[in-house]
Amino acid sequence: MIAQEQIEQYNRDGFLVVSGLFSAEEIEFYRTHFESMRRTEHPELAVSLNDTEIGADDPLKTYPRLMMPHRRDGASLEWLIDSRLNRAMTALLGTEPYAVQTMFYFKPAGARGQALHQDQYYLRVQPGTCMAAWMAVDDCDEENGCLQAVPGSHTWPLLCTVAADTTQSFTDVTVPLPDGVEAVPVLMKAGDVLFFNGQIVHGSLPNRSGNRFRRALIGHYIVGEAEKVYHWYKPVLRMDGSEIGLGESEAGGACGVWVEQDGAPVLELEVEGVNRKIFQE
Repeated sequence: MIAQEQIEQYNRDGFLVVSGLFSAEEIEFYRTHFESMRRTEHPELAVSLNDTEIGADDPLKTYPRLMMPHRRDGASLEWLIDSRLNRAMTALLGTEPYAVQTMFYFKPAGARGQALHQDQYYLRVQPGTCMAAWMAVDDCDEENGCLQAVPGSHTWPLLCTVAADTTQSFTDVTVPLPDGVEAVPVLMKAGDVLFFNGQIVHGSLPNRSGNRFRRALIGHYIVGEAEKVYHWYKPVLRMDGSEIGLGESEAGGACGVWVEQDGAPVLELEVEGVNRKIFQE
């Protein structure tokens, strides 16, 4: 399913889109299923996108993310450990991953995006890192706020965070990029799956369309050699759905900051107030 050139692309860029991994019929099921779940779990928000009384100032109040649905919903769990996702990630990683998280994003028209970040900042996998499988439930482009990623940033350490512009992002922290480095849009069709390394710097801009959603179903995984993960992501599951006991990692620790040296951006790792150069663009 995953060709050698795709593995090479993933190793080079840190992310890879696999086209048409899920069918149109499956995508329609997920659209309907998660809308039903939203209405069941948030009956006070069971309104249409055109409703003017609830969430008019912020569409994400009407369409909040569904977090960890696999812990209470069979269809979400089946998707998380789907054999197609497993085969793709095993090919890219070289070993079968563990599954730890699901999320469903609605992102209706007018909704804010998410500032640039690295998933490993949250999961804190040790040793190694995490991996995402990001399935487009709608066609994604720049107008409706597709994901944007920085090619090659999977070779960077975790970056130190700074304040984000919360008029554009629903999260309040971001990571800065040096001059000359930009995130590129990742255009996808519904049913495509984007796989990306947990160190990849990525995010999205607001949905600036007039009436389009940019729904996505996301799974987070950790490398098979991992021994620890942040406690919020437990229980950890094998790809057959059984639990495996791992230790708990802690937040915090070293992070990278961009400085200029000889006219070029250089990453220095801050460790308890001591800077150590580790990477140069």
